[in-house]
Amino acid sequence: MTTLQPDQASALGLTRPTSRYGEDSETIDGTLIDDPSQRAPLVLNHDSFHDVTNTICGWIENKTPVWWTPAFLLSANIAGLGTVMILYLIITGVGVWGLMNPVAWGWAIVNFVWWVGIGHAGTLISAILCLLKQRWRTSINRFAEAMTIFAVICAGTFPGIHVGRVWMAWMLFPIPNSNAIWPNFKSPLLWDVFAVGTYFTVSLLFWYMGMIPDLATLRDRAVARMGKMTTVGPPRLPGMPFLDFATIKLPIATMGAYFYGFLSMGWRFSHRHWVNYEKAYLLLAGISTPLVLSVHSVVSFDFAVSILPGWHTTIFPPYFVAGAIFSGFAMVLTLLIPARALYPGMKDFVTARTIENMCKIITLTGSMVGFAYIMEFFIAWYGANDFESQTFIRRAFGPYWWAYFAMFFCNVISPQVFWFKWCRTNIAFIFFISIVVNIGMWFERFVIVSTLSSDFLPGSWGYYSPTAVDILTFVGSLGIFMTLFLLFCRFLPMLAISEVKNVMPIADPHAYDDHGHEPGLNGHGSNGVNGTNGTNGTSGGGH
Repeated sequence: MTTLQPDQASALGLTRPTSRYGEDSETIDGTLIDDPSQRAPLVLNHDSFHDVTNTICGWIENKTPVWWTPAFLLSANIAGLGTVMILYLIITGVGVWGLMNPVAWGWAIVNFVWWVGIGHAGTLISAILCLLKQRWRTSINRFAEAMTIFAVICAGTFPGIHVGRVWMAWMLFPIPNSNAIWPNFKSPLLWDVFAVGTYFTVSLLFWYMGMIPDLATLRDRAVARMGKMTTVGPPRLPGMPFLDFATIKLPIATMGAYFYGFLSMGWRFSHRHWVNYEKAYLLLAGISTPLVLSVHSVVSFDFAVSILPGWHTTIFPPYFVAGAIFSGFAMVLTLLIPARALYPGMKDFVTARTIENMCKIITLTGSMVGFAYIMEFFIAWYGANDFESQTFIRRAFGPYWWAYFAMFFCNVISPQVFWFKWCRTNIAFIFFISIVVNIGMWFERFVIVSTLSSDFLPGSWGYYSPTAVDILTFVGSLGIFMTLFLLFCRFLPMLAISEVKNVMPIADPHAYDDHGHEPGLNGHGSNGVNGTNGTNGTSGGGH
């Protein structure tokens, strides 16, 4: 009986010079292993730590991909459009939105809750899965953490601009002033400021601190290339010599050495640094874990503490938390799948098993959200409150029936396809479902806010419709998000290098025998395939 570790046994069968992705219809890239005696490998086709470092750092150090510049320019222009809409709002007033009486909240609060929900996956993957020792998270946690930061930045834009007089937004914070005017601490909108602000601060610390060792690696590699000049500019095309004036040479390596050197904060890979790093990482994971539950619970109080039918319910906090995790994982897949296809070698880290695990979590949280939708109707019926019952009947069959059924289809029905293995392993189909889920979660927030259109006075009922400014402001926030994300992909490590190395078989302290040979390779070692416990060997070595 072999004493090989499960990761080592799997890795031995997968050691090939090229990737096997797509060759096996059952195991896809070799990681969808149903045999419980084997553990699916988490890293493919990388036999040494040096290979991992070269691959991940190469995405930053190599020439800018052809697709990156057009994508960045497009995102930046869309972000600029959103900025213009915000300026127009400030100059003209909130009348440019589709707000009406009694719908005093519109797309601004819808977008705020949607963006905060998207940012939830980063904390869950980085903190909770870290504490639960889920090692498959190592290839996606940096992505999710970055997505959290950028999503919360987009979310924080809307509370500032939806107050009407933007120049008074500073009064959301309890800042002492000469007029002795303090915020209303009983208002859930103020609770949002503290909850989202705390969440952003902790997430930023978690994200940045986790990158420090990787930034130091980039710093050291840039120092080794200092003095080399890099040509920057448009490609030289035959018959177009006038483009030569736009080509310049810059000391990119020297600039990178100073940039990454400043961000790495003097990290030297010493034993003391690693000990302090592990302590701080675990501490931040423990602090972040309650935030997964608290932040979106507080956001749900914006609605739940009111006395409006359809809002005043205790199911909102768990319902919002499940929905936030649901939409967050969907957005991670939406960003991860294209990056996995565009960056060479990323498929070896973000394996089919990792994506399948994320699909399972989406199925679970989608089922929880669906249960909450059904329970809302049950509570309205069981409570014997005519106003509550009529609100939900109107929500499902009234003027906004199309939004409700779009929400139900996207959030409840579409994730159930992941019960079938083909759907969990077809990358293009997963990408499509992730977009459907993101759309459905936006509709969920819209359906909740649309309840305002039917208040206690039927004479004031109306139909809320967004204006072009509403729509373009939301589209602009998507542009801001994608611009920040593309900058992250280009200049910062997308994967946690040190954490990826820790889940490789060679990171096991027992991976080598007394002679320095890796067990199972070349017939050496007491635990080798051809050694004492191997198939053909004798004590002390193989053939």
